[in-house]
Amino acid sequence: MEAKIKKELGTSMLKATGHSGGGCISEGQSYDTDTGRVFVKINHKTEAKLMFDGEMASLEAILKTETVRVPKPVKVIELDTRGCVFVMEHLDMKSLNKYTKGLGEQLADLHLHNKKQIEKENKEQQTVGKGAGQSEVAAVQRFGFDVPTCCGYLPQVNEWQSDWVAFYSQQRLEHQLNMVEKAYGDRQARELWARLQLKIPEFFKDVEIIPALLHGDLWGGNVAECADGPVIFDPAAYYGHSEFELAISKMFGGFDSSFFSAYHEKIPQAPGFRKRSQLYQLFHYLNHWNHFGGGYGASSIKIMKNLLE
Repeated sequence: MEAKIKKELGTSMLKATGHSGGGCISEGQSYDTDTGRVFVKINHKTEAKLMFDGEMASLEAILKTETVRVPKPVKVIELDTRGCVFVMEHLDMKSLNKYTKGLGEQLADLHLHNKKQIEKENKEQQTVGKGAGQSEVAAVQRFGFDVPTCCGYLPQVNEWQSDWVAFYSQQRLEHQLNMVEKAYGDRQARELWARLQLKIPEFFKDVEIIPALLHGDLWGGNVAECADGPVIFDPAAYYGHSEFELAISKMFGGFDSSFFSAYHEKIPQAPGFRKRSQLYQLFHYLNHWNHFGGGYGASSIKIMKNLLE
């Protein structure tokens, strides 16, 4: 593996540093190279390339907004044996502590970035002698992403749609529930979904939703800080509703009130926020059910019942 990485990176030196990491999906290891230190994620699953290609595209998209720091992606390398590695910038990170408020501000900036691009493009189109395309990052008018991204190791359906409610119902919840059906044949989940999908549009009455670039999997395990500010990593990006981002952050902790206060100073809570948060948490419970089974099924059923009350 190391010989392949050396060749692909064009480096004569590839020395493991002792910095390692990783979660329940991939392993990680830092190496010194001729041009500096890199962090390498390793995954031996057959779908590793799809997963890492999506992560690389996610990091590139967030990086272009210049709003919140992410590790700079370098290269996805297919291994001669099964699996793949993803090479990115090494960052000296520690647990988020000092920059929690700063992360709230910067996350709001990330979510507002596309809205500002849309406004900028509209203004440019009205200016004599200037057409669309002057902005560095093109404005996005629909929901989705150019490539599949994985939340965990399961690919998300990111085909573009102009209607958020349809996108979220079909390409997030129904997609997960189809996997639940296949793996567990859960009759109660199927029956609750038949009723819930009819009710979902009610949660979005009088709410304007402008596509926002999302990290897509923002929980305490995917945030950190460097000496000079916050960092987010392991994204599963797509353009969606900004509120979706906050749902998982409230499920598994890692964020104090200063994070939410700073965020909502820039993006105030819209009416019905609490109910929609539950609807967005449902995706993450279903996704965990499909990854890990167990108690996440009961949590998913409970949320579906609450939403139907």
